Amino acid sequence: MDIAVIGYGFRGKVLSDIMLKLNDKVRISAIADPRRREIAEQLGERAAGIRFYDTEDELLAQEKPDGIIIGTRCSSHTSIALKVLARKIPCILEKPVSTTLPDLLALKEAYESSGTVVAVPFALRLNPLGLAAKEIADSGKLGTIEHVQAVNNVHYGSVYFQNWYRDERETGGMFLQKATHDFDLIQYILNLKPTWVSAMKSKQIFKGDKPAGLICERCDEQLTCPESAVLHKQKGEPVHGNQCCFAVDTGNEDSGSALIEYENGMHASYSHNFFARNHAATRKFRFLGYKGTMEFDYHTNRLQVFMHHSKRVETYEIPYGNDTHGGGDIAVCQSLLDTISKGLPARTRMEDALLSALLCIKARQAAETRVYEQVAWPS
Repeated sequence: MDIAVIGYGFRGKVLSDIMLKLNDKVRISAIADPRRREIAEQLGERAAGIRFYDTEDELLAQEKPDGIIIGTRCSSHTSIALKVLARKIPCILEKPVSTTLPDLLALKEAYESSGTVVAVPFALRLNPLGLAAKEIADSGKLGTIEHVQAVNNVHYGSVYFQNWYRDERETGGMFLQKATHDFDLIQYILNLKPTWVSAMKSKQIFKGDKPAGLICERCDEQLTCPESAVLHKQKGEPVHGNQCCFAVDTGNEDSGSALIEYENGMHASYSHNFFARNHAATRKFRFLGYKGTMEFDYHTNRLQVFMHHSKRVETYEIPYGNDTHGGGDIAVCQSLLDTISKGLPARTRMEDALLSALLCIKARQAAETRVYEQVAWPS
C-alpha cells in the first residue's frame, strides 16, 4: 500500500511511522513539504524510494497513492483536503479540519459529494480510556447521562505561545486547537448533537509589552523568566519554542470556558487553561446520570464510577496505549489501512469532526460577541 504524506512535520512523521510499523506492506511513496531537502537528509537511507515534492499540487499531479496523510499547519487543512477529496483518495486529515466557517462549509459540501472516507485523529475517543468510558456509559450503569463537567489544564501550554501555534491565523484559536478533542469525546459518549453554546475566553498571562519577534536567546531575562527556552534547556526540561510569550505579537487566549446545550435539553460545562503546570495538569471528565457518576482523567488513566443510591465505588486502572496519544494514533492509522484494504468506514467519522469544528467555531464566536450561538448548519 502506497501512502503519501502532505506536510511532514511532527504529526506527519508520527502517523507515517506508525503506518510502517502496523503493516509491512505499507510504504511511504511520496512526501510533499517545502522542507523536502531537509527531510530527505534527516531520513537518510529511508529516503530511498520516496519521491519528494514542494507542494501538494505537484504530488497529486504525479502520484496515485492508496491513502494520504494530511499533516500541514491548521489553516491549510481544508484547502488540501478539498484537493484530495476531488481525487477520491482515502485520507487521514489532522484536526482541526477547518479554522473558519467558510472553510468548514466548503469542506462539508466537498466531503458529502465525494463519498471518500476520511479519518480524523480524535485520540481521546480511540484510546483505551475513552473506549472504556463509552462502554460504561452505554451499559446503563449510570442511567441516562444528564450532565457533563470537563476540565483541561494543559501543562505544556507554552507550545501555543512560543512557536508557530501563537499565530491565531494559523490555529483558529484554542477552542479549535484543544477543545475540539474534548467536544468530540463528549458527543461520542452522549451520542447527542450540540444545539446551543455560550462561551468566554481570556488572555491574562501570556501577554505583555516585549518587542515583536523577540526570542529567548536575545532577551535580558533569559536566565530568570519561567518560560525561557534557555533556562529550560539548562535544567534539562522540555522546550516548546523560543519565541517570547510576553511579546506584543503573542496570539491565542490562555483560558476559555463553554456551556453547551444538547438536543435533549441537558448541558455540559467545559473549561481549559494553558498556564497550569506540573501536578496541576488534568484532563478530567465527569458524566452524571441519576444512578451514578463516572469520572476519569487522561493524566492518571484512572476511571471511577460512584453509585448514587449505594456507597459502592468502582475503580478501573486503564493501561496506557503505546503511542504519544495513548493509543489513539495507532487506532486512526489502522482505520485508514482497514479502509484501503477492506473497504471499512473510518473509526472517527468525518461527520463527527465537522460537527466538533462547528461547535468550536460557534464557541469562539460566542466568546467574541457575548451572544449565545446556535450550533446548526446554515440551511
